[in-house]
Amino acid sequence: MTTLKITETQETCPAQALLKTLSGKWKPEIFRLAMVSPIRFNTLLRDIQGANKQSLSVALKELEETELLEKKIISQKPLHIEYNLTEKGKLLIPVFKQLEGLAS
Repeated sequence: MTTLKITETQETCPAQALLKTLSGKWKPEIFRLAMVSPIRFNTLLRDIQGANKQSLSVALKELEETELLEKKIISQKPLHIEYNLTEKGKLLIPVFKQLEGLAS
């Protein structure tokens, strides 16, 4: 008799993928800051206590891959990069605020 294994890509709940997307050490904080205004990497390093360059880079890349953040290269001197919420990310603002309300 063979038993079926549920792989990690199969979600049993539709909200599970969303919760996985926003899970992580710095992702909720990055998302919260991006709701207010465009963010820059060094600003995140300053504003998020305990964050380091590598962990922030990974979190930003994952948020980009899930299309919640977009990376915008501004070609003024000096060259800098801003991160903005995408349309998909903006749709999550009310959900995120409700989650914050439940936590307080």
